[in-house]
Amino acid sequence: MLAAIGVRSIEELFEDVPEHVLFPALALPPALSEMEVRWEMEMLAGANLTAADGPCFLGAGAYQHFVPAVVDTVLRRGEFYTAYTPYQPEISQGTLQAMFEYQTMICDLTGMEVSNASHYDGATATAEAVIAAINIQRMKRRKVVVSPFVHPEYRAVVRTYTQGMGLTVVGDDGAAADVVSLLDEGTACLIVQYPDFLGRIEDLSDLAKAAHAVGVLLVVVTDPVALGLLKPPGAFGADIVVGEGQGMGAGLNFGGPYLGFFATRKEFVRKMAGRLVGQTNDQEGNRGFVLTLSTREQHIRREKASSNICTNQGLVALAAAVYMAALGKCGMRQVAELCYHKAHYAQQRTLEISGFSAIDDRPFFKEFAVRCPRPVQEINDYLLDEWGIIGGYDLGRDYPDLKDHMLLCVTEMNPREDIDALVEALQEVAL
Repeated sequence: MLAAIGVRSIEELFEDVPEHVLFPALALPPALSEMEVRWEMEMLAGANLTAADGPCFLGAGAYQHFVPAVVDTVLRRGEFYTAYTPYQPEISQGTLQAMFEYQTMICDLTGMEVSNASHYDGATATAEAVIAAINIQRMKRRKVVVSPFVHPEYRAVVRTYTQGMGLTVVGDDGAAADVVSLLDEGTACLIVQYPDFLGRIEDLSDLAKAAHAVGVLLVVVTDPVALGLLKPPGAFGADIVVGEGQGMGAGLNFGGPYLGFFATRKEFVRKMAGRLVGQTNDQEGNRGFVLTLSTREQHIRREKASSNICTNQGLVALAAAVYMAALGKCGMRQVAELCYHKAHYAQQRTLEISGFSAIDDRPFFKEFAVRCPRPVQEINDYLLDEWGIIGGYDLGRDYPDLKDHMLLCVTEMNPREDIDALVEALQEVAL
């Protein structure tokens, strides 16, 4: 390699780096024993405030939901915890069956026909949906319309993923009053969120009809926990459904690893990125599981691959599968109902405080936006310093017109006492 770039030695390669920074003197403390290192790390960890240390009303894409003990019990089994891609199906039946069950339950939740297993997170799943839509449209449509109320980070990842592809991404700046007005014969897909980033619920039937009328695919970003209660996107006519599965058994985990799920219609299965596990019978008639489709470039010729994904969050997909199986249909609905009713109680109490008001009267699921009498950062600092409460998301960070607006999230993990404490604290803020 040195010869290829015309350099004789490693020293010559780095000769432009000043000597004083190339080999700096390191003022390292004396070495510690393993026991002393553990004490040091535990002391540092104790300085962190986590969602387990007090009431948390922060959501915006990462949610505090209850994780049944059975989830971690299954994850920590050696055959799952250390497994990688199941290249040899004859010795990977447990992993393959778990992924098959995961796909089945994702399809049941979303109302779609096929699911892969899986993506890194909801943002990358959304970006992969764009690439799938472009391929489904045979690269003839190069425009993507994104609702401004899709998660801001998802929108950013879509733009990052597709830069250099010659696509036009519009709508997410909020300049158009209605994303439907942006649809035309050159549009590949329309991306909306359900519930949207502000937590609001909208009937997507008309959007689906308007999109399909001009041959546009409808991509729906959704919260799988909400689908325990709400009408599935497939019933509205969605073509691709994606989202973040972190809320189903993964915990918050300081930001990762998370899980991106991806479901679509059977007719689009060969344009779907990632891998798909299928059920079959061996030559003796016994049920077995195999990688039915795998469009990753390490499995097939690069030019034929629909994605360059080289691994995925399989362990987190397993957590979601265990979570969904443990709760079942009734349990998923109960969690969703608890989120819904507790959030509405929280909104009702918050709007009783002078200076706080709702931005609109649209129905919502577990998140709601409120106008605040003071800057959100000031309010959150007060909540944390004086009450030990993690407050809501500052919407002014992503929506300039929503300056001094806070997005509050309430899940089944917020008892009435925590909500009442939040309201009492906000009353002090409003004085």
